[in-house]
Amino acid sequence: MKLKNNTGFSTMKKNTGFTLIELMIVVAIIGIMSAIAYPSYTSYMKKSARADAKVGLVKLADKQERYYLKNDSYTTSFASTGLNTSSVSQEGYYNFTITSADLVNGFLLTATAVAGKSQANDTGCTVMTLSSTGVKLPSDCW
Repeated sequence: MKLKNNTGFSTMKKNTGFTLIELMIVVAIIGIMSAIAYPSYTSYMKKSARADAKVGLVKLADKQERYYLKNDSYTTSFASTGLNTSSVSQEGYYNFTITSADLVNGFLLTATAVAGKSQANDTGCTVMTLSSTGVKLPSDCW
């Protein structure tokens, strides 16, 4: 499109914008960056959700020790420890069980990832345990 300026000479108006190739390159770069970032993000989210199991197991171990001080034995009952009867973790990612509780072996607390939740895919850390002697398994998950 030709325009006339003050001097009477005609000038060409330059069209500006992005070409299709430039836009496709930007979309490809964003796709590559997303493909790299997404696995790191999901790994981080699984790792942070493990805190739900850790907090619950430590809290339950504390309640077991308090119960032991009063009764000279451990218990397999959640209600006896002063916790509610629900064995589900605070955030709902894990179910807790008291596997054993006696004077000879102490107690073993287990957190198992709830099926259908994101933690069920946390390979190697779907089951976490804490014993009365302080052994935490699997150690990589703690």
